[in-house]
Amino acid sequence: MLNKTIVKLAIPLAVGALALTGCGSDSGGDGDAVKIAFQGPLSGDNVALGENMQNGVKLAIDQANAKGDLDFTLEYVPGDDQGLPDKATATAQKIIDDESVLAVVGPAFSGPTNTASPLYAESGLVTVSPSATNPNLTDEANGFTSFLRAVPNDNQQGAGMATYYAKKVQAKKVYLIDDKTDYGVGLATVAEKNLKDAGIEVVKKSVPQKTPDYSATAKDVVNSKVDALIYAGYYQDAAPFAKKLAEAGYKGAAISGDGTNDMKFVELAGDASENWFLTCPCTDATVEAGTKKFAEDYQKAFGRAPGTYSAESYDAANMIIEEIRKAGGDVDRETLRDTLKKASYKGLTKTFSFEANGEFKGTDVYLYQVKGGKIGYQGNINELVG
Repeated sequence: MLNKTIVKLAIPLAVGALALTGCGSDSGGDGDAVKIAFQGPLSGDNVALGENMQNGVKLAIDQANAKGDLDFTLEYVPGDDQGLPDKATATAQKIIDDESVLAVVGPAFSGPTNTASPLYAESGLVTVSPSATNPNLTDEANGFTSFLRAVPNDNQQGAGMATYYAKKVQAKKVYLIDDKTDYGVGLATVAEKNLKDAGIEVVKKSVPQKTPDYSATAKDVVNSKVDALIYAGYYQDAAPFAKKLAEAGYKGAAISGDGTNDMKFVELAGDASENWFLTCPCTDATVEAGTKKFAEDYQKAFGRAPGTYSAESYDAANMIIEEIRKAGGDVDRETLRDTLKKASYKGLTKTFSFEANGEFKGTDVYLYQVKGGKIGYQGNINELVG
């Protein structure tokens, strides 16, 4: 972790050094450009989740520039941390070094957010994450003063999983697995507490990412005679685990969170993904009436439907753009950060506003299920369980 002195000295060294890709890059990088960055996995095992969010940000910037009513040109800056904590600080520093960057959408994952947030706090550069859900990220003791969370945290997602199992599935015994990441451990911890509070027996196990063979764990699940399973991790590992569960003959319910809620899970797991439940503090932009025009625009721009957190990233970018627009583009990082903390913005997916610690004011979590090789939107968990 770089200390305060190093961060401040580093900023002037690489102004404009980041390569511009995607939308907004046709302005020629002139001095009037205002840049918005995205930090997340743009390569590596979970790249699909990062691309979903990146495209939402790009679309917001493209549309804002196309309106022609701004006194400045917006440019997009990509920051690829591969979804890994040990890549996050270098990625963040590169973004920070570009003085034209006024805000960041992301980081996407909880682990990279945890390691990069001290740098962003030191530089005064605001980060608005559409997807980092570990509850501890907004602990005031961390000093993450530039971090804003644009979705409900895993206190809501883990509780939603437990409530659905208790009231709809009526599970008596649940096998709970985390992948040892900040995200997985945080989600599993919340789910375990809520399951036990509901009187459900819990068998808990930690299985690290990139485990070569999930056969032993799958057999453990079957031999434990549980009637339901929670996997707290990402699709890259949930998929091979699902295959081994099917091979082992597991017949109970299975649910995973937003880290698995992507069509890549279905593609990688094949038939083994059938009937899995998936949760997310995000709506399906192709189904909800308020996001259908966005979904059409997204499809036209990128040749595919929006995915997990695409619409939320679009909203986060537009919230940032709106506050920069109000200032006529003449705003510094710290002022923009402070303005966003107090803002209330009505986006397509929800109204965005924040607690003093950067926590999102809202609790809605949504349920999906894999049916016929597609991820089907079921609705708000709280409404589904009555």
